[in-house]
Amino acid sequence: MSYDVLTINPGSTSTKLAVYHGDKVLFEETVRHTMQEFADFNNVQEQFDFRWQVLRRVIDAFGYDVNKLDAVVGRGGLLRPVAGGTYMVTEKMLADLKNNKYGEHASNLGAMLAKKLADKLGIPSFIVDPVVVDEMQPVARFSGNELIARKSIFHALNHKAAGRKIAKELGSEYEKMNFVIAHLGGGISVAAHRQGKAVDVNNALDGDGPFSPERSGSLPMNDFLEACFSGKWTKRELHELIVGRGGMISYLGTNSMLDVENKVQAGDADAIKAFDAMAYQVSKEIGACSVVLHGKIDAIILTGGLARSELFTSKIIEQTNWIARVIIEPGEDELEALNSGVQRVLAGIEKEKVY
Repeated sequence: MSYDVLTINPGSTSTKLAVYHGDKVLFEETVRHTMQEFADFNNVQEQFDFRWQVLRRVIDAFGYDVNKLDAVVGRGGLLRPVAGGTYMVTEKMLADLKNNKYGEHASNLGAMLAKKLADKLGIPSFIVDPVVVDEMQPVARFSGNELIARKSIFHALNHKAAGRKIAKELGSEYEKMNFVIAHLGGGISVAAHRQGKAVDVNNALDGDGPFSPERSGSLPMNDFLEACFSGKWTKRELHELIVGRGGMISYLGTNSMLDVENKVQAGDADAIKAFDAMAYQVSKEIGACSVVLHGKIDAIILTGGLARSELFTSKIIEQTNWIARVIIEPGEDELEALNSGVQRVLAGIEKEKVY
């Protein structure tokens, strides 16, 4: 059977919505937001009513009867670490999101918006594979100091959607295959997926793994400590240097990989060095994940927006295709991934989980 599902993905500068009937899109809309629209809000939670009105306007504009919906799903926000899967939105989940218990991000509003509409209609609400999916094996949690454990924060929704899609194309199931999957976007996450679980992955948010268009990735610790105690920056400013103003922004002053690639094509020496270095670091992380899987890899999958760059992916392929075949699955259709997770639950293929 096919079900009508409304998907909601609130981002820092956009609200994305779509209604699906099975895997068919009935309508889809991306509403872009300006900084001026958020100027009067002190935090993400204060945006809730604004986002709710956006949601209602879009649905009304398409003339869709919400009474036809079978479920509503929102993008999973910053929660406590959980296993991958589709989760019912519960009061405990809402409490953690409303209080920003594990961090503040626009995606925290996804479950809240889904729950409000679903409750009005008397239907279930869900989230799917939030960024805090944590399936890391115990040995992967060791950082090198007992004060700090490695965390799993990555593009879980897109990782798992790409894994399921490629596994199906290869005539198998995600839960029966081993992949190294690299999400290439504003942040970069590379994970070792062993039979349906991401058993090791870099923390793509807080400073771990390859540098990206706007994040520093792993840094030499002693040099960073010197910066911390130099008195030149506040804690907030240092955090921004890691997340938001690191990576390509630090080296070239832009997070636009299109601009970087144009500079590379024009022969800009600095751009070529930084471009090659980012591809090198991604490739090195893929190599590390291949060790995690003992070299038993069905495929390396490159996904995310940067996977559309033939120049960038060709450099990674050149350095890693001796490990396993490299498959490119560009983009990150998060709405489709949210819908697929709920369709599997409603069809009884997969059991929903409780937070």
